[in-house]
Amino acid sequence: MSLADYRRKRSFTRTGEPEPGRPAPRGRRPLFVVQLHHASRRHYDFRLQVGDALRSWAVPKGPSYDPKVKRMAVEVEDHPLEYADFEGQIPRGEYGGGHVARFDQGVWSTDGDPEAQLAKGHLRFELFGRKLKGGWHLVRSGKPARQPQWLLFKDEDAYAGPLEADDLLAGVTPPPAQDRRRAGSGKATRRRKTEVKAPATRRRDWAKAALALPGARKGAAPDGAFAPQLARLVQAPPEGADWLHELKWDGYRLLATIADGQVRLWSRNGLDWTGRVPEVRDALGALGLRSAVLDGELVAGRGARTDFNLLQAVLSGERQARLVLVLFDLLHLDGVDLAGVPLRERKALLRRVLDAGHGGHLAYSSHAEGEGGEAFRVAGMQGFEGIVSKRGDRPYRPGRSDDWRKTKLLEGDEFAVVGFTAPRGTRTGFGSLLLARPDPEHGWRYAGKVGSGFSEAQLRELAGRLGKGSRAPSVFVDVDDPELRRAAWIEPELVVEVFYRGIGAQQVLRQPSLKALRPDKRAADLSDPDRGPPGPGSTRMGGTKRATAGRAAKVASPGKRAGAVKKAGAARAKKAGADKTAAPRTRRRAAGAGAPPELSSPGKVLYPGDGYTKADVWNYYQTVMDQLLPQIAGRPLSVIRCPGGIARACFFQKHRTAGLERVATVRLKEESGGSGDYLVVEDAAGLMELVQFNTLEFHPWGAHADAPDTADRVVFDLDPGPDVPFAEVKRAAQDLRRLLARLELESFLRVSGGKGLHVVVPLNPGCDWALTRRFARGFAEALTQAEPDRFLAVASKRLRNRRIFIDCLRNGRGATAVASYSLRARPRAPVAMPIGWNELARLARPDAFTLASVPEKLRRRRRDPWEGMDRIRQDLARWADAGA
Repeated sequence: MSLADYRRKRSFTRTGEPEPGRPAPRGRRPLFVVQLHHASRRHYDFRLQVGDALRSWAVPKGPSYDPKVKRMAVEVEDHPLEYADFEGQIPRGEYGGGHVARFDQGVWSTDGDPEAQLAKGHLRFELFGRKLKGGWHLVRSGKPARQPQWLLFKDEDAYAGPLEADDLLAGVTPPPAQDRRRAGSGKATRRRKTEVKAPATRRRDWAKAALALPGARKGAAPDGAFAPQLARLVQAPPEGADWLHELKWDGYRLLATIADGQVRLWSRNGLDWTGRVPEVRDALGALGLRSAVLDGELVAGRGARTDFNLLQAVLSGERQARLVLVLFDLLHLDGVDLAGVPLRERKALLRRVLDAGHGGHLAYSSHAEGEGGEAFRVAGMQGFEGIVSKRGDRPYRPGRSDDWRKTKLLEGDEFAVVGFTAPRGTRTGFGSLLLARPDPEHGWRYAGKVGSGFSEAQLRELAGRLGKGSRAPSVFVDVDDPELRRAAWIEPELVVEVFYRGIGAQQVLRQPSLKALRPDKRAADLSDPDRGPPGPGSTRMGGTKRATAGRAAKVASPGKRAGAVKKAGAARAKKAGADKTAAPRTRRRAAGAGAPPELSSPGKVLYPGDGYTKADVWNYYQTVMDQLLPQIAGRPLSVIRCPGGIARACFFQKHRTAGLERVATVRLKEESGGSGDYLVVEDAAGLMELVQFNTLEFHPWGAHADAPDTADRVVFDLDPGPDVPFAEVKRAAQDLRRLLARLELESFLRVSGGKGLHVVVPLNPGCDWALTRRFARGFAEALTQAEPDRFLAVASKRLRNRRIFIDCLRNGRGATAVASYSLRARPRAPVAMPIGWNELARLARPDAFTLASVPEKLRRRRRDPWEGMDRIRQDLARWADAGA
């Protein structure tokens, strides 16, 4: 920010105002200050730190807590940060001469870039002072003026009310009488409050509910920091119905204590964080609890791996974003010690406390019961570090134990060895290997070092191959690491495969460990853009189009073996039909079937960028009920729920959870050998109950609950890489349709609402999953081998540039695909929409249909493009062997 105007208007030899020169202090969140200024006219100076200066506005009547009252705010010159501490007299005759008193000061935040919002003319922000709290708006006026004019007004939140700035003057240094008269404020001012308390929700007596839980007892809460329970790191998540699986939030562990209504926040190692996160302090105070002890994780953004650097930047004052404390445990409540209560009951009570009302800075950490492997997979898909698995029947025990286990996502790739560090202690050979990856600008770029995972034999083998090395780096290094100055560097020749847990702030590997030496690879191989995924089972893309086209033709033309294949397929189809009726499974109907649920929190914003609320989502699903319900009714179902909206963490659920009364379940065997109660929607009431539970997406199986081992559809998901134009995706869909038609298979089209298209093949009477999976994989691989420049059959994002991934993995028992007419948890609220093949040419984008546009499209639509799909009789029996 420029402070030239500030300097030009002042003579620092005559005024006590601070002269600019001090840089913004690091490690401190942006501050705000409001000063009461009795100059020629009495006004309030409203200042927000943006960068290294205070953006400033003169507000004649001061801020109002009434959202209907919009106060004029005249933009004035930027002030230095030192001005936040200024109080006193500016000499008469000097610019702004008169008395300045500090009215309020604190930190402020906004969700996004404040400079960009100010440039657009609308800044939404929150204040965390003693007198000014909650959400506010600054909106630029369109009226022409010498100085830009804005409107300052209160957001419609829990703090809104009739208070005016002049009601909060208690504790503010009054001006001399002559300044008060000269500034036009000779009348007595109101001085009622020195601070504004957090608006507590209606106080409830939680003690009775807490004492009713098994293991609860009366007791005092700790008055300071306490030792938290910790999780033990494991390689794979535990299985079994007793385990609750939560997302592993990538943030800072925070413990909260409330005593006599006063909130204090503690870091894991006992440091007082109450002042660092005032938004969390105020949100906890708004719960209206007399005493409590809570455990959670402070996050920014969604709390995923990529958001950890954002959290650090917010706390250090470098960036702005909303901070949220995700709560996952409740150890004490209103005089009742809950540490001995089983976790499942503690969390249920915690959810009730949070549902009673709080601001947007608290969130409940939801969980999935059983199916740890699936929870871990979904966490990775959503960009989280992993999961924390907890025994639902156990008490809270400080310290590390097997009752809590964390499973972190391991990524892996191949790297060139470009150096090594000296060994330490009893280590022989070397300390760590220095790694590099190919870089288009510099050839090779340093990627980090790996020092764990080596056997003694590997240490000896590598030490003999590394040589002495040199002190000059052999690759481009853009990292500040003193240890690298003492390292030995070699040319990139050797290749190793490494596990790691994400990429750090300096673009180096986090917590790497050796997976394997790769004597079969050379460093030059890593620069090959067509190399396959890492690992011993990797395959290189390539081969001539003539050879691979022959394989595709083999799938399309089985030739003389067709009769034998058809006969074998008929036997498989008969077996699938027998399994459909013979397999015994427990089907439990919903207790409240047919009774519609009531909508709560209709104004909760679920799509913040678009303003769509929970009521909008509710109305949408009621509108498309006749179209959506046939797509999911009677099928095992997975859903994506977003209790805090799409800007917060969403989670995947496929098992029944407490509170669901209208949704049926089916007991199904799982790959782990156990079984689980899967969600099944049977009617509109069950569907809307899931919407009431903040479900945005519906993902059914490709089979019915009464015949889960028989697939009745094949789904090919065309997922383009970042450089693939949508026109290429549309061409690929048409190519798939033509190839399927050669196999005498009719297909249907759906826009995914994401990046791609779904080509769906109905099966009637259906096929067993083994055959369906073989066919889908064989078809995708044949197409990929025929045109390797266009298609890819493996999920590696690293290889997906300029190619379309043919995702056939949705064609297995337990796999799901998004339902037609389901919303997607993405900006603009797109819809997975079935369309006719004749609509494809004029389709502009895969997320063209939205919550707002689909109801009108249905009213204008003459014919369902998937009409008659269920009556088509076709299966995969004749291609059973050819597709493999």
